[in-house]
Amino acid sequence: MRLLITLLFVLGSLFSTVAMADDAEGKITSIDEDNDTITLDDGKAYKLPGEFDYSAISEGMKVMISFDVVDQERFITNIEEAEDAE
Repeated sequence: MRLLITLLFVLGSLFSTVAMADDAEGKITSIDEDNDTITLDDGKAYKLPGEFDYSAISEGMKVMISFDVVDQERFITNIEEAEDAE
């Protein structure tokens, strides 16, 4: 039993990178296709999924995104155009 508990602690420490999910909304201020990132008007960069269709987004577009944070990098899991409340 002690071996099992010790093994669980060792495995837990190996996977210490915790992914946290979050949401953000804002206007796209820049699109960097070379690095697969967009920057919102909050000043933060968000990594797009591989083989993303860049024709679906444009600078100035208001978007809502869901993302996971892994090692302080934000990976987009979902992106949608947001309705403008203006």
